[in-house]
Amino acid sequence: MLSIRLLPLLCLLSLSSFSISQDRQAPVVPKTCSVTKPANQPFAQPPSYPAKPSRGQFWFGTDRLWTALPETGAWIGLGHYTPSDPTFRQKLAFWRQGYDPHAEPRPNLIVNGRRIDSPAGPLQTDGKGNGSWTKDDQFIMTGINFPTIGCWQITAHYEDDELTFVVWVGQR
Repeated sequence: MLSIRLLPLLCLLSLSSFSISQDRQAPVVPKTCSVTKPANQPFAQPPSYPAKPSRGQFWFGTDRLWTALPETGAWIGLGHYTPSDPTFRQKLAFWRQGYDPHAEPRPNLIVNGRRIDSPAGPLQTDGKGNGSWTKDDQFIMTGINFPTIGCWQITAHYEDDELTFVVWVGQR
């Protein structure tokens, strides 16, 4: 009799653990969106820069211009810049060998993007990047705002260098 009473509780516990495990799964990127993935021979940043980006990311680019992208190819659950802002915001850092944020606090980094799987309004940005640094690192930071979720091609321009990648912007 005791086991019959425990059966509903066991069912609830198993559903809870199933739900939790679902939240930890990698985001599903549609096959129609050819996101940028780590290369077989990934870009190795110059020795004076961090050896690895944050967990779940990989370096992408060249020593002239690089960024950290998600290994899954997706930015999921991006927030809004303000409560009334309908766009999906992502902060994005770029590195360049020899870049000095003290000498160039407002670098001429231009980022643009377009949705490639469906019509959408233009990507919005913070304009020129901002020179940023930590105790161990120097980089260019910018913010980008996606008007819709979907498959986006992003291109960054800095001086004579260009870096293009594709990312899926999705919801939880």
